[in-house]
Amino acid sequence: MKKFLNKAKDTFNDHQASSSFPFQSQPQAPLSQASLPSSIRPPTVTDLLRYRYHNGTNLGSIFVLEKWLHGSMFPKSSTGSSELDAVSASLRESGLDATRQKWENHWRNALTDQDLQWLVNTAKCTSIRLPIGYFTLGPGYCRGTPFEQAGEVYAGAWNAVKDLIGRARAYGIGVLIDMHALPGGGNKDAHSGSGTGKAEFWGSRRNMDLAKHALVFIAQEVSRGGPLEGVIGIQLVNEAAWQAKGMYSWYDEVINEIARVDGSIPIYVSDAWDLNKALEWANKRHCLKGAPPNPVVIDTHKYYTFDEKHKSKSPPEIIGSIGGELGELDGKSGSIADRGEGQVVIGEWSCVLDGKTWARVRSEEKDGLERQFGQAQSKKWQERAGGSYFWTFKMDWMDGGGWGFKQQVKAGNVSPPPALTLSAQDVRSRTQHAQSQRQSMADNGRRSHEDYWTKTSPGKKFEHHLFSEGWDVGFSDAQRFFSMRADGALGPRAGDGGDKIGCVEIWTKKRLLESGNRGEFLWEWEQGFRSGGGAFYHCVGV
Repeated sequence: MKKFLNKAKDTFNDHQASSSFPFQSQPQAPLSQASLPSSIRPPTVTDLLRYRYHNGTNLGSIFVLEKWLHGSMFPKSSTGSSELDAVSASLRESGLDATRQKWENHWRNALTDQDLQWLVNTAKCTSIRLPIGYFTLGPGYCRGTPFEQAGEVYAGAWNAVKDLIGRARAYGIGVLIDMHALPGGGNKDAHSGSGTGKAEFWGSRRNMDLAKHALVFIAQEVSRGGPLEGVIGIQLVNEAAWQAKGMYSWYDEVINEIARVDGSIPIYVSDAWDLNKALEWANKRHCLKGAPPNPVVIDTHKYYTFDEKHKSKSPPEIIGSIGGELGELDGKSGSIADRGEGQVVIGEWSCVLDGKTWARVRSEEKDGLERQFGQAQSKKWQERAGGSYFWTFKMDWMDGGGWGFKQQVKAGNVSPPPALTLSAQDVRSRTQHAQSQRQSMADNGRRSHEDYWTKTSPGKKFEHHLFSEGWDVGFSDAQRFFSMRADGALGPRAGDGGDKIGCVEIWTKKRLLESGNRGEFLWEWEQGFRSGGGAFYHCVGV
């Protein structure tokens, strides 16, 4: 009977599913916990910042330098291309005071008010992924590391980070703090902070403990609010090395520690170039079976320029393959009632293709194909991910070509979600229309649900009222997210548009926990919740 019910649930989900609020419920063994009182409240501004679709850009090479982006920060005597190479050479050539001033100017001038206005009003940017290093937290975190001699340069770095986050928040933009550079290096590349060519973080208890302390410190700072109320999450590591030793155990360890500080902070983790394995790990972390409550998001990066498998293809071939991306999510997302959340964001992507790829088409075709390439990616990430962050916004050579967010937005090669392009009046009128249709849509949803299960499992006892309860919450949440910006909740400089619940899996997890519902028919509440959200988006046309 259980197998039959599971198959029937899948069939019902396929019938009901909406691409804007998807579900693919495949319930396993029923949970036996007793239900609890509901603690659901209307979504807050913090919820909006953390759980909406993140239409974003990276702000790379500001707190973790990369020579190819900011060669102006590297003295002539610098022999490498990492942050450590640059700061060490500057200290030798110019001394502490001049180096510290140069670095602080670089941090403080990274985003102007004009930049923030452009990000909000033109690019429709909702968040920034901000790479930092453990050294960014100041001299105390540099002791006993290769950055010890340069530690005083970073005495004001953390305050600069906080100021940047506060200024972005004033424009309605959230910030994902990305621990890009770990002690020893989470990968072999220079953007891990030091140019050793080794990933010495993994397997080093000392390095892993230092990074854990740094991340817990950031969580403590975020939990206090203030200038960091705009933080949408903390990323533990960037581009972890393939099959990194002890990575998932370390993830669990750090998440447990952060949960003790604040169980609401979203935690982002690298997939280490193996999304399927990362999703399998995440699915095992069931929030109703003892896992910490923190939302967990998997960061995967999508580039089509480095591997030979891409260099050997033409631009149309690569563009044609985009539609099949993120297939790893099939069967691993869409049901929080029986497994951990399968939430993914695209932490880095670009419009760059290798010269060998471009050589396969005529030069006059390039602009049009680059537009198709960027548009195909924009569309796919919005369909299946909780957000995407273009690499990158700032470099010495603005506007950055295929790597430049500004150039690609100007060229129309990347597009925001359509809801973000609506006027405030349009958002209000669409919301009013949806509200007028709410009861009839709720009745139709409940009727369809009940009719399906009466036909599929005659005589079987269900708790269909849970579907209706979930439907009401899902509809209300989608409506609140959509209208909050137009109602002024993000402040006068946040721009127009309507936000969607982009991080559907972790939001569903949060609401499922808050609902207090447990037991065999928890899946009915979840199906109703997802159906209600999907009904709202269908009604407002986004």
